[in-house]
Amino acid sequence: MKSFASILLDWYDQHKRDLPWRHTRDPYLIWLSEIILQQTRVAQGMEYYLRFAKRFPTPLSLAEASEDEVLKYWQGLGYYSRARNLHAAAKSMAGVFPRSYEGVRALKGVGDYTAAAICSIAYQMPYAVVDGNVYRVLARVFGISIAIDSPEGKKVFMQKAQQLLDGKRPGDYNQAIMDFGAMVCTPVSPQCDACPLAKRCKARQEKRVEELPVKMQKTKISSRYFHYIYVRQGNNTWLHKRGPGDVWQNLYEPPLVESQTPEENWLAGAAYKRLFGRRKAMLKVPPVKHVLSHRVIYADLSEVDLPSSCPVAEGFLCVSAKEIPQYAVSRLVQKLLEKAKVGI
Repeated sequence: MKSFASILLDWYDQHKRDLPWRHTRDPYLIWLSEIILQQTRVAQGMEYYLRFAKRFPTPLSLAEASEDEVLKYWQGLGYYSRARNLHAAAKSMAGVFPRSYEGVRALKGVGDYTAAAICSIAYQMPYAVVDGNVYRVLARVFGISIAIDSPEGKKVFMQKAQQLLDGKRPGDYNQAIMDFGAMVCTPVSPQCDACPLAKRCKARQEKRVEELPVKMQKTKISSRYFHYIYVRQGNNTWLHKRGPGDVWQNLYEPPLVESQTPEENWLAGAAYKRLFGRRKAMLKVPPVKHVLSHRVIYADLSEVDLPSSCPVAEGFLCVSAKEIPQYAVSRLVQKLLEKAKVGI
């Protein structure tokens, strides 16, 4: 009987996705693809990878770039800490990508999964990857009911993944099981009838495909209410660079007032008055819903007209409206400005 790894590799040799980072053994480019694909679908990440690889083809070129430029190239991809970590890690390399597992694992923003992926694909080191796709495939095929987000579950799945790893083709095996989970053993409506592992799949035999894998914790979702104000000061507008400790660190945005509830009269609050006094802002874009991993943001955009003589508030830049595209902004801000037909 063929081994689990052999079946997966046979399937992979016939059905693997043709992706640009699979045409290289350059660990830097493989690292770049892995960071971009964290929390990102391949279809969305492809364009970003190609742009990044063209603009920053080496660790040194990325290290020498400004953070503002790196964030601008990342704009719209979300989870911006990935871009900041990418930039910091490149600076730590001194132009040379690490060649040991320990060196790769020590890079900022690199965890066990990413280190295993890079080292197995670029260096053919025998480290198994465990991500959402791998959890799902292993849980279903072997009927593992332990919660994947429990300490015991993480240990069990890691040991199982390492045990199954093909030592001769570790990089291909890791990519095979991830592709298999993304293309066949999918979270919803898996292609069980076309699955080469169907005969040995315990979840299918026990009619538990929809139940596995088991997850213990449910993410608590909170809501926030953002009110952006587009300043029209002649041909100029105001931008602020967000600080640490919150979403979208170091990205730019128009003046922002946050309210505790959607009903709150934020225009009468101290935060608004401190910026604009009694000048009235007119609503340009009604609230839009923006979903992040642990929160939902409801945001609207208003506009306020200021005379050219009005001083710029502390902490803000006064820039030409035409220059806004030069600044890295969140996808939410970009969406609001596009809807209002201002700046972008």
